[in-house]
Amino acid sequence: MFEFLHRLRRPPAAIADPVWRDTVAALPWAQALDPERRERLRGLAARFLHEKTISPIGELELSQVQRAQLATLCCLPLLEFGAEGLRGWSQLIVYPDAFRVNRSHTDAAGVLHEWQDELIGESWDAGPLILSWADVLADCEDPRAGFCVATHEMAHKLDTLDGLLDGTPPLPRPWQRQWARDFQRAYDGFIEEVDSGRETLIDPYAAEAPEEFFAVATEYHFSDPRLLREAMPEVAEHLQRFYGPSPFA
Repeated sequence: MFEFLHRLRRPPAAIADPVWRDTVAALPWAQALDPERRERLRGLAARFLHEKTISPIGELELSQVQRAQLATLCCLPLLEFGAEGLRGWSQLIVYPDAFRVNRSHTDAAGVLHEWQDELIGESWDAGPLILSWADVLADCEDPRAGFCVATHEMAHKLDTLDGLLDGTPPLPRPWQRQWARDFQRAYDGFIEEVDSGRETLIDPYAAEAPEEFFAVATEYHFSDPRLLREAMPEVAEHLQRFYGPSPFA
């Protein structure tokens, strides 16, 4: 604990030029940013590497560039929000591939149900952020496909900064009211589409809960902003204001 606090007090070391060059080369989102925003992202990634412990699981080994790649992807949603978005957690756990978690639920009749989920990412309240390295690489290989697991899980981290996982990150009060109204209207309409069996432009997983709706919309903001604008123009407008322009706008 004392070692971790000492690390937090030290200013973050800049990401070395050769490491940053290779990191940008591996990340289409970083390549697409203008120079000012790319440099801002570099500073945020340096802070991430300074403050967070990156823990590969099993036989997975991550090079310096791969760690910088993970940090940079996780910081994409912070370009406008800033380093305050890193508050409240300290560890990034990276599995080689999709991972299994045990779930349980007691229904209204008192019956306990247990099952396993296979996940590619997870964000724990006040706990670690977890990613599948294979899926991070898949996102990098096809960055406009509508998926970006790192930004999805970081959206959850931003969502919980106000103490509630509800699909609304910390915002000024007037904007928060407008956000909640517009997102709720879009979410309700999306649920109707999914329940009716109609094919949706956006991944139907967004209908799972308001927080998943926000996180999935975040993925589209960074990976397919034009489709998001077509499907949900008001949501797209809020996300552009919150995250700044998508690198692929």
